[in-house]
Amino acid sequence: MKWFLILGLLIFAIGGFAFWFLSHTGPRQLDMVNNVFPGDGNAKMLVKDQIYDEELGLGLNIWVPKEASNKPLPVVVFIYGGGWRAGSKDEYAFAGRALANRGYVAVLPDYRLYPDTKFPGFLEDSAKAVSWVRDNIHESGGDPDRIFLSGQSAGAYNVTMLALDRQWLGREGKAPDFIKGVAVLAGPADFYPLSSETTKQSFGDYPKPEMTQPVNFVRADAPPLWLSTGIDDTQVEPRNSRTLRDKILAVGGEVEYVEYPDMDHLEIMMAVAKPFRHKGPVLDDMVAFFERMQQPKP
Repeated sequence: MKWFLILGLLIFAIGGFAFWFLSHTGPRQLDMVNNVFPGDGNAKMLVKDQIYDEELGLGLNIWVPKEASNKPLPVVVFIYGGGWRAGSKDEYAFAGRALANRGYVAVLPDYRLYPDTKFPGFLEDSAKAVSWVRDNIHESGGDPDRIFLSGQSAGAYNVTMLALDRQWLGREGKAPDFIKGVAVLAGPADFYPLSSETTKQSFGDYPKPEMTQPVNFVRADAPPLWLSTGIDDTQVEPRNSRTLRDKILAVGGEVEYVEYPDMDHLEIMMAVAKPFRHKGPVLDDMVAFFERMQQPKP
């Protein structure tokens, strides 16, 4: 009888933990699993919930290496995905840790999501966050002259548009020329006509749909882009990145393109987290791109 009681309590405890774990969003689950695995020890959150938009109450988190540096560090502003309707900076802490552990100041901002906003609200928020970083990141040990952008899925769309369409940062009194490079993970770049419910919700009411598509803003003098996609991605198909690459090359712009075999839309982000880096060298390749962009041009 005693063993039956112990077994029953154990099953109850396991079931309770499973229920609690599964009640969280996918990114939060990924972050919790990431924290169980060793590694990325040279990372800490330096600033939490720094407000960058007082009116809307939008904030950001800043991750930095634990090891002190006697010179300013390069900066990556990472904007999370979630179909423009889900996600938060806290859920993607694993990305902040990963980049800080590699020697970068990592900034993760929140932005408004559907139904609170539609296009171009999330671009306006992202531009304000990047502008705040440009003006203030020196206070956290970051180098304002070495700022990179990155994002996955909807976040990848946001950073791509900030880099290509000058108007968004221009509204904040800045040109995107200070951006040293943009690492795009599974980014929607050419998705009109709108086919998914997600894109219809966030873009369907905008009267000029051509203004929502990154492929319509390619230019030779845009910041260098690193485009990555999973071959098995059926949510944001690889043709998005391929089309954007081809259009950038056609106008003489700077772009790199990477395809990951046996990787889908979610796995390309999972590969940034410690437990799933065996899926592909996404983090290594992204950081290598940032390092190349800091080298003197020949």
